[in-house]
Amino acid sequence: MKAVLKALSLFALLAVILFSCSQKPHDPLAGSSREDKNGWIYIHLEGSPHDVGYQHGYLVSKEIDTLIKVFQFYLPHNTKKDWAWYRAAASRFMWNKIDKEYQDELKGLAEGLQAKGMKYDSIDMVVLNANIDLSSYYLPMLENKARPGSGDNKAPGNCSAFIATGKYTKDGKIVMGHNNWTDYIEGERWNVIADIKPAKGNHILMDCAPGFIHSGDDFVISSSGILITETTITQFKGFDTTKTPEFVRARKAAQYANSIDDVIKTMTTDNNGGYANDWLIGDTKTNEVAKLELGMKDFKVWRSKDTAIIGSNFPQDPKLIKEETTFDVNNKTSSPNARKLRMEKLVAIDYKGKLDDATGKTIEGDTYDALDKKQALNRCVVDGHIDLDPMGCPEWNEGPYYPMGAVQGKVTTSDLAGKMQFWAHMGHPSGDDFLAAPYFAKHPEYKWMSPYLRDMKAYPWTLFSGK
Repeated sequence: MKAVLKALSLFALLAVILFSCSQKPHDPLAGSSREDKNGWIYIHLEGSPHDVGYQHGYLVSKEIDTLIKVFQFYLPHNTKKDWAWYRAAASRFMWNKIDKEYQDELKGLAEGLQAKGMKYDSIDMVVLNANIDLSSYYLPMLENKARPGSGDNKAPGNCSAFIATGKYTKDGKIVMGHNNWTDYIEGERWNVIADIKPAKGNHILMDCAPGFIHSGDDFVISSSGILITETTITQFKGFDTTKTPEFVRARKAAQYANSIDDVIKTMTTDNNGGYANDWLIGDTKTNEVAKLELGMKDFKVWRSKDTAIIGSNFPQDPKLIKEETTFDVNNKTSSPNARKLRMEKLVAIDYKGKLDDATGKTIEGDTYDALDKKQALNRCVVDGHIDLDPMGCPEWNEGPYYPMGAVQGKVTTSDLAGKMQFWAHMGHPSGDDFLAAPYFAKHPEYKWMSPYLRDMKAYPWTLFSGK
């Protein structure tokens, strides 16, 4: 009997050894890919949260490394706080508010970078993803507590966007467009198209900055038929360190929302007030669109199956404006109000009933100044060029000729989104190039940016598809 048991044990041991030898080691890069096209980096990522992060970090390692160095260079200049300060803040009150799924993705990101010889960790990835929350909402909150008013006008002014449906569009279905306004030093690098098929949730296609697990500017389509974009609320004030970071809620909405109500619930639940936005949302299953104006204490929703909704960084709800901003709705010369005037005419009059992907591209590249009633390149046009504006943009605390404006654009429709597709344009959608050398020659006051501020060429519109 002992001999039989010994033989069976030996057989079992050999079976385990043979089975182990036949198993291939896990490849975290399996199924992933990268393609560079017309100024964009298209990446396909798939699998577990860790693998999605690892693939992103590994495939885009050089660009992530450079973008972090950009932030390490210019955040201390603009905010007087160094990277170590931001890391300490992220460790202190952000990491524990991140879902484990996204903690794993952030860890995977860091490990992908480490595999390429770079010494970043998961907290660096949090700072990268939450840099707007930390620099433009948390820090200004601290400044205002120390000296009231000193943290005003720090909320960013990003983007010109619209979403339309019903009689406003050519086919009665949804059309959505967006251009991203940001400082050129980082915005010229905001050039990733991320095609993500996670192990759980919806397939998503979005633009993002290198290393972002959310879109960030935001432009997202999902396999559930949900479309999401936004523009920030100018001169917003407020932040709650005990609540969930915006980038986590935004990614969760993109990945798991199956309806407009799902997006609203995700964004308003445990809301920290960071990156306060007017969210434009569409559901291609119903052709309904909505706007969620989300502050920290206040939010309001407008929705319809027959409307055109615009965003140009202006808040609309009187209660939110009064309680959470210093925004002046009567200042016609401000960038948000001037663009609002122009975009209302474009979507509700000039292109009413004609909105499609072609006219959407035209809108996002528009350079007509509705105040001066002429073509111009300045803070007041849809495709902003603050680098050419002698006023700069006071409502965002940016001086004359500050190198900031529209850095890229995206457009999609219900039919395109149904095929997981959207159009993207790297550089000014108007087709204008920003050239660093002649800019510094005219504006030496910004020469301090020269180590990282480089040319931003305008590429052609390019159609991207999810795999």
